Amino acid sequence: MKVKLLLFLLLSISQYSFSQTIKGKVKFNNYVVPNVEVINADSKTLTVTNSDGDFSIAVKANDTLVFVSKEHQLKKITITPETINTKELVIELILKAEELNEVVITKMPSIKISKDEKWEQDKLDQYALEKAATAIPVSGVYMGGIENGMNLMRVGGMIVDLFRKEKEPTKKPVPQIEFKALAKNTFDQKFYIEKLKLKPEQVPLFLEFCDADPQSQTIAQSNNDLALMEFLFAKNTEFKKLSPLEK
Repeated sequence: MKVKLLLFLLLSISQYSFSQTIKGKVKFNNYVVPNVEVINADSKTLTVTNSDGDFSIAVKANDTLVFVSKEHQLKKITITPETINTKELVIELILKAEELNEVVITKMPSIKISKDEKWEQDKLDQYALEKAATAIPVSGVYMGGIENGMNLMRVGGMIVDLFRKEKEPTKKPVPQIEFKALAKNTFDQKFYIEKLKLKPEQVPLFLEFCDADPQSQTIAQSNNDLALMEFLFAKNTEFKKLSPLEK
């Protein structure tokens, strides 16, 4: 029993004292990462992952391994006995946040808005087109825009406006002039009795007779006294032919 315990202690000490080669694979989001520098910071040894992301390097317990990649963040691990006993060490890297080398701030020219909203909007659209035309395109990246495109909301609004009828102000109907009222107001009772030779009781019936003629509305709207008189004389002749009261 003492011999076994002694052997175990010797093996444990040897793991801490002597270098051993470990194997591993470097990944990012389940994709292997080639050309990653694997550096043993304690022994100053270095290796590089192959096309499959694999590497092997000599380490001792408590050594520090550093993984260096241009596209990924620096990663450090400390070697433990468990690390040495691992069949294949898997290292997950984190992608670097993209940094902007230079930010160019372009001063937007002052645009005075006038009362002519359509003209000003056209000017703003033209400025947007010119700005888009001079912008440096990002190769291989779709930016979600349309080359030389206008604001789609504005274009849609313009198309709708072309087909939308402007709401016209409600026209007040022209008051219709009643023929009978016009005839009574233009000529007095004496005219119907003396000129048309009608009896007083015939005048209302005569006016009803005239009003039944569609032409009476045209005469009423013309508001012409001479035309009205001629119409009354013509209708008077017809009325007397039909009236049983006329002898």
